[in-house]
Amino acid sequence: MAEQSGRLVVVSNRVGPLSDEGKAGGLAVGLADALRRRGGLWFGWSGEISDAGSSSELKTETHGSTSLVTIDLTQDEIDGFYFGYANRSLWPLLHYRLDIASFERSSDRVYRAVNRRFAERLAPQLEADDLVWIHDYHFFYMGSELRRASYDGRLGYFLHIPFCPPEMLTALPASHDLVRALLDYDVVGFQTEGDRRNFVAFCVQELGAEDVDGDRVRTSDGRVVRASAFPIGIDAEGFAEFATSEEAREHEAMVNDISRGRHQIVGVDRMDYSKGIVERFRGFEQLLEDHPEERGQVQFLQVAPLSRSELEAYVDLRNELEGLAGNINGRFATLDWNPIQILVNGFTRRALAGIYRAAQVCMVTPLRDGMNLVAKEFIAAQDPADPGVLILSRFAGARAELPEALIINPYSTDDVTRALLQALKMPLEERQRRHAAMRERVFRNTAQNWCETFLAVLDAPAERDLQPRSWWHRWGFGGGPTGGS
Repeated sequence: MAEQSGRLVVVSNRVGPLSDEGKAGGLAVGLADALRRRGGLWFGWSGEISDAGSSSELKTETHGSTSLVTIDLTQDEIDGFYFGYANRSLWPLLHYRLDIASFERSSDRVYRAVNRRFAERLAPQLEADDLVWIHDYHFFYMGSELRRASYDGRLGYFLHIPFCPPEMLTALPASHDLVRALLDYDVVGFQTEGDRRNFVAFCVQELGAEDVDGDRVRTSDGRVVRASAFPIGIDAEGFAEFATSEEAREHEAMVNDISRGRHQIVGVDRMDYSKGIVERFRGFEQLLEDHPEERGQVQFLQVAPLSRSELEAYVDLRNELEGLAGNINGRFATLDWNPIQILVNGFTRRALAGIYRAAQVCMVTPLRDGMNLVAKEFIAAQDPADPGVLILSRFAGARAELPEALIINPYSTDDVTRALLQALKMPLEERQRRHAAMRERVFRNTAQNWCETFLAVLDAPAERDLQPRSWWHRWGFGGGPTGGS
């Protein structure tokens, strides 16, 4: 990056770690690297619940030139802000699931109050030339609250999940307030061009803003806000090294022992209704129904760590998945073969790298996903001489970077089944060719590059900001994705 301004200040729901011990994902890897270079602070929730909550004493850990600063929340704040508005309203809505979204005024009030309180606690820590970068759907209002607290430095925002079309977003009673709050940032970043277009369309159709040149929005009061796609990556070299670690080799050997020479299919997802796990189970079941020659020759391992178990939709999903897995095993299992296994415990990323490396097929089939880093991790973990096959949903943001995957519509059971059969029978030369093309992009467009690219735009004064219309073109992704995932 050219001449840098002051410190980097990051805000996210949870902070750290600053050192990668095998657990950090794309966000943590990219930000930790930038914080080490620039110095600054990372601000968020401590993970603790206390009576004082967001009024609690700041907790600070210092690592060289970087500080991790956190505050507690009360149980009422957690219930309204996190479990209520963030995950009962915003998460399902932005993932196109209006059918299970709920909109309660009380949760909206708590969500805004927590955003305001976070801003009030952060503002005294800020310096005039800081770059403040706020992350994800927990903090839509925090930028406007920092402006209200008289912070006039550079403010950036990145949404890690999809941004749904205006026709859907308007179902949220506070949709106008929410998007107006985004317009208080200097730069608003999305995973894909589709998400960016949805945001700009809402600004134009609902708020009377002007689409200036495809990457800028001019508000009704004349302010210009940058809105661009910045697709996130992984630490590809680091993850490839994980795949050859002792822990990875142990897990690869365990999977190979369990599969006993059978083709191994894997899926790795948080247990979430957006991930399309039910749909992939049904596609696998149809494979066994329609192709009896595959019975006993293939095994499916689904890793699905429990997530948000306090919410009814997640309890229902677990029950459905366990019922489906039990039904498939009941129909097709033999004395020495269970076709499907589901594990709800978590694994370190080194262990996951070994599981990926043992797999002939990886299924990444979200019904809607901002990016999906599992797809990129699977590619990075593979042995280029004998790589596995990636089956990827057309509704994952990663589709734009990984067109050599077998692209499927997860809503079509026939489509999923056809892709499974094609993957299981794919010749080595074709597997190598597809993998090599995807691997090159995954290793080029890393978490570190994503972070540097966003900060370069945020650091540039608006009047001199002459970046290309789309980072998709700069990074060689063609025209970008056509969907809003």
